Amino acid sequence: MVIDWRTLVPTPTPTGERRSAFDGPTGTLDRFHGHITTLNPGENTGPLHRHPQEELVIIKDGTIEVNIDGRRQIAGPGSMIFFAVNENENMTNVGTTPATYTVLQWFTPLTPKG
Repeated sequence: MVIDWRTLVPTPTPTGERRSAFDGPTGTLDRFHGHITTLNPGENTGPLHRHPQEELVIIKDGTIEVNIDGRRQIAGPGSMIFFAVNENENMTNVGTTPATYTVLQWFTPLTPKG
């Protein structure tokens, strides 16, 4: 399958916009989720938070400050960010232009339910 992000309908959010790409079971995963977020300058993904599943973020445009358990790093276009299970994390657009990134999350039988 090919998903062209330009064909996905953007839904406005308080911090930018989001395009849902897919969300459902696959042949090997309980659930596979993907979406594309645009985060406006100065905005963040909310307070530090944790996820019960792994998450991969791929930066398309912009400059993101990544906070993982209090460690901060800058990620730009082409960068990949991996959030392990239960890491305390969030991201902030520290640039002057919108930041767009793809989020991939996978859920296996070992992923806590709920």
